[in-house]
Amino acid sequence: MSYDWISFTTDYGIDDGFVGACEGVIARIAPAPRVLHVSHTVPPQDVRRGGVILAQAVPYLPSAVHLAVIDPGVGTDRRGMVVVAAEGLLVGPDNGLLIPAAEMLGGVRAAYELTEPAYQLSRVSATFHGRDVFAPAAAHLAAGIAPENFGAPVDVATLVRLPEPETLVEQGKLTTEILSVDSFGNIQLAATGADLDAAGATPGITGHANLAGRSVTATVGRTFQETGPDTLLVYVDSAGRVALAVDRGSAATDFSAVPGDQVLLLFARP
Repeated sequence: MSYDWISFTTDYGIDDGFVGACEGVIARIAPAPRVLHVSHTVPPQDVRRGGVILAQAVPYLPSAVHLAVIDPGVGTDRRGMVVVAAEGLLVGPDNGLLIPAAEMLGGVRAAYELTEPAYQLSRVSATFHGRDVFAPAAAHLAAGIAPENFGAPVDVATLVRLPEPETLVEQGKLTTEILSVDSFGNIQLAATGADLDAAGATPGITGHANLAGRSVTATVGRTFQETGPDTLLVYVDSAGRVALAVDRGSAATDFSAVPGDQVLLLFARP
């Protein structure tokens, strides 16, 4: 099966030529597929953030080979993989990056280690597998080469998975953790909108948010301007996750919040 699209997600940034080199490799191998750039400004080496970005994007992308490279273990014995999902293929390092997106695409069906030299560049750098291993693999897959040609099958149970964030829901209380922080400084939590409903937090209710050693008043709302610029807003974001924001401000800066921090939301009983 061939693909018309290759999505591309990295932490390479846009100041250097890394993205262009990878796209050039793809074009030389498979000039027909179009490259759709999801993000190249994932925080450096932040595998969890990259996984979140890709997983939240793939439901809105066309059928594609999804190339993702956030790879702090490049050059080590970590495996390079093609992961077969129900609704697409994913290429990248076996470090947990690909699994959330694969789950969004219907779940992991199979996986193959990228070991076949015929589908890599002739010289493989120890520090740039994105160009030399992963981009060629994505291009060949998009051109119709079957995943099983790239290397030995891998037991999907052995694929690296990042620890699942924990959320505890009680009436009037939600304990969760920060999943990611976007470029606006909005803080996305692991809890979902359903969790917020189960805690009894309806729009307009006021409570407290405890994070980063501080406790502040927080109001549940639907849009950014339902609270003043100095009030913390609790809302459900476009990915269906509970999030914290400050109108015309940065909640992440205000709280020095980072992914993994625990957050406790307390809501007054009606």
